[in-house]
Amino acid sequence: MQIIDKRCLVDVQQLGHVYGTAGGAERVVLDDVCMRLNEGEIVGLLGRSGSGKSTLLRSIAGLISPTTGAVEFPADAQGVSSSVRMVFQSFALFPWLTVLKNVEIGLEALNVAAPERRRRALAAIDMIGLDGFESAFPKELSGGMRQRVGLARALVVAPDIILMDEPFSALDVLTAETLRTDLLELWCEGRMPIKSMLMVTHNIEEAVLMCDRILIFSSNPGRVMKEIAVELNQPRHRSDPAFQALVEHIYVQMAGGAQEGAPRQGMFAGSGKGMVLPSISTNALAGLIEAVQDQPFAGQADLRELATALRFSASDLLPVAEVLQLMRLADMQDGHITLLPAGQRYAHSTVDERKQLFAQHLLRYVPLVSHVRKVLDDRPTRTAPARRFRDQLEDFMSEHDAANTLDCVIQWGRYAELFAYDEVADQFSLDNPS
Repeated sequence: MQIIDKRCLVDVQQLGHVYGTAGGAERVVLDDVCMRLNEGEIVGLLGRSGSGKSTLLRSIAGLISPTTGAVEFPADAQGVSSSVRMVFQSFALFPWLTVLKNVEIGLEALNVAAPERRRRALAAIDMIGLDGFESAFPKELSGGMRQRVGLARALVVAPDIILMDEPFSALDVLTAETLRTDLLELWCEGRMPIKSMLMVTHNIEEAVLMCDRILIFSSNPGRVMKEIAVELNQPRHRSDPAFQALVEHIYVQMAGGAQEGAPRQGMFAGSGKGMVLPSISTNALAGLIEAVQDQPFAGQADLRELATALRFSASDLLPVAEVLQLMRLADMQDGHITLLPAGQRYAHSTVDERKQLFAQHLLRYVPLVSHVRKVLDDRPTRTAPARRFRDQLEDFMSEHDAANTLDCVIQWGRYAELFAYDEVADQFSLDNPS
């Protein structure tokens, strides 16, 4: 294994973060988060979208300043504090630079001399398996290769800590598995010049495969709900009964307890019109309802068994199930999903009947949808610019979340025929409502 010493590298103390505008609505993203990252370990941050995991990671990286609390980097015996570098899920490469120049960029910022920059960059490129591609540009590389460049760029400056924000989520399943395995081999063999890794993930199996500890986050606001030690030797295998049992345990923790027909506290970030919605298609919602209704589940399914049957990861399945629960079409408790009467009616309905039922539940349980429809009904022109609603949402959430939330509402509202949307004009209307 890697270094055994457990010296603390990062100490997060009562960290909180609030998004919002001065004098306007605020959304508490993180509240009273405490955690430590020790030398010689990989720690995973696991939770639903909107639980503040990426905000925590960016606070540790120094990319944002938390509203409350502190992030400290305890000094070692020589009085030196830990250094940090971050790997993003979107690769974040400079498209006009070659692989070599992209990897060198961090060293250049540190004023490392050109010959030494080249030597260290070539060594990092070789270590992560891209030897021979030094002169290639990002557009010539596959997604997995581009992420390897991002890793090399972070590793080349020899930081103490690597922060990774869903580093494999933008890759296809096979590419992600290969890169994950290669990274673990480098870590376990002690070939990476780092002391610890902290990673955000939505994938339960990924967390169990890679991490020594897993922090499960609740949402609204984001808090550390549970800490789980992964006491399995590397390399780990999905077929191992102990592995399977731990994955099952985490599924139950993440999908546990609510009153029937009511959404769990914190299932979605925010409340009312300021609720952050996930990008889930109506096809995915209908498909999950049908899968749960069909045999062998007959209306109730164990989430892990369902994920296996559908070849879904937790990051794929749980957000879809959560939307069904939000709309009172299904309920999740203790690692199971059960169709509620409305969900069962949906499964047996015609296309038009499904749309009508979906529209009724959208208007009743998704406040932003009813808000858009009311604005359109009240206006003589029966039109409204989408920018109006994005601006309103940005009082409650980030610009990125606001755009994604409104895109979700556009898709759901179109399917339910509650309103139309003109992409060119960026405008809602009642031109084609039912």
